[in-house]
Amino acid sequence: MTQAALAPGGFTQSEMHQLLEQGCMAVGLNFSDARLLRGHTNAVILLEKEEVVVKIARRGSRIDDVARTVTFVRWLQETGFPTVPLHSVDQPVVIDQHAITFWKYLPQPPHPVAAAQLAKPLYALHTLPTPPVTLPAHDNIAAIRRSIGAITCLPEEALSFLAEHADKLEADLQEVRFELPEGAIQGDPQHRNALHVDHGEAVLCDWDTVATGQPEWDLITVEVHCRRFGHGELHYSAFADAYGWNVANWPGYETLAAIRELRMITTNARKVHHAPASLQEVARRVDGLRRHDRSLRWNIL
Repeated sequence: MTQAALAPGGFTQSEMHQLLEQGCMAVGLNFSDARLLRGHTNAVILLEKEEVVVKIARRGSRIDDVARTVTFVRWLQETGFPTVPLHSVDQPVVIDQHAITFWKYLPQPPHPVAAAQLAKPLYALHTLPTPPVTLPAHDNIAAIRRSIGAITCLPEEALSFLAEHADKLEADLQEVRFELPEGAIQGDPQHRNALHVDHGEAVLCDWDTVATGQPEWDLITVEVHCRRFGHGELHYSAFADAYGWNVANWPGYETLAAIRELRMITTNARKVHHAPASLQEVARRVDGLRRHDRSLRWNIL
């Protein structure tokens, strides 16, 4: 197997390969040409001849959470929602208390999905009827605090700064008045969590963070990614026009953007022990946060 990341999904290469072998054997898939696609969070592996993508949930993931995601995506498929399809096997497969899922492989061009292509599937998601599975409540502040408690790469002073910033943002959030109706949200919609399909359309492809919450959180995530990763204002404006509502013009924008950015920083800081090369970028983002630099361009991790 081609090695593309250190400790993908929190596993050693040997552990990952063993889980892949056993998982594929359980559903009758050939893994001889397996190739790691992504490994910063989950281990995402392509079986090119089988046209299947295998996702080994990151170490410590709850099996019930993965099973809920599978149930939710099956329901999306039944409704005709634009999602990457599950491969037609019983899943998740559980090997040594690790959950493995299997997805249809959709070959991609070299360029990522544009923000405007996210608008249609996100609007469809935000206007779906209540799903037949109970989704967790979206809570960025709680996620930020869990990450801060697990960070080992930053000095104590930096952790105190991040915790104090989280406290302030939590207080600010109490004053925010949401405008859109609550419902299912993707939780982390961005260019790399969607895939191209025919005729310029896109489908959503990563449902680990699906939750019940305010659509404004999804929309702010798109805006942050456009601004922080160099896509530009016009790129985001095309998304807002296609969606039909611009979160950047809403009074709660600054608070939600600050919370979303803090979550991204603390999540990546928590993962540094799996990806040591990311420490410099994490430290750079924390420094930008201290300087209140909202225009600092981030490098993708």
